[in-house]
Amino acid sequence: GTMAEEIRPAVLERHQGSLYTLFSDHSVVKHFDQVDISNGLDWSLDHKTFFYIDSLSYSVDAFDYDLQTGKIGNRRSIYRLEKEESIFFGMCIDTEGKLWVACYDFFRVIRLDPETGKRLQTVKLPVDKTTSCCFGGKDYSEMYVTSASYGMDKEWLSRQPQAGGVFKITGLGVKGVPPYPFAG
Repeated sequence: GTMAEEIRPAVLERHQGSLYTLFSDHSVVKHFDQVDISNGLDWSLDHKTFFYIDSLSYSVDAFDYDLQTGKIGNRRSIYRLEKEESIFFGMCIDTEGKLWVACYDFFRVIRLDPETGKRLQTVKLPVDKTTSCCFGGKDYSEMYVTSASYGMDKEWLSRQPQAGGVFKITGLGVKGVPPYPFAG
């Protein structure tokens, strides 16, 4: 996905981006425009659903997905932003088919059930600008969460000295799936 250039740190002209598919033959198909910031992308375990976050829409969305053609359709919101969650950024899926979503500006990563639309778990972090999450380690039982420090002044950074760091979370009781390699 694409987005507009920033006018100033964390401020951009709205609806300037698009969502695309890059195929293994390097051809590109545009799915839609009017995107603010494409941040979270992942697929259900059976590859029949594509999950998507346009951060400024304040929603985690799902599409029907055709693995053979790459076509998406039937867009629907599966989880709407709650007051304390701020903006959704990156996400990943675990082996139980649940989504993990980084909540920018609110010190946390949340676990969602895409079938019921319920928040199942919250993991708090010592930094407010969590940007993405993924599973790693030898058996994908460790979650890695990235964070930002961009645009923070010295006073802010003094309150959050770990901002911009990567955090490893263990003991979640679930594992992630291996990444999908690009076929091209």
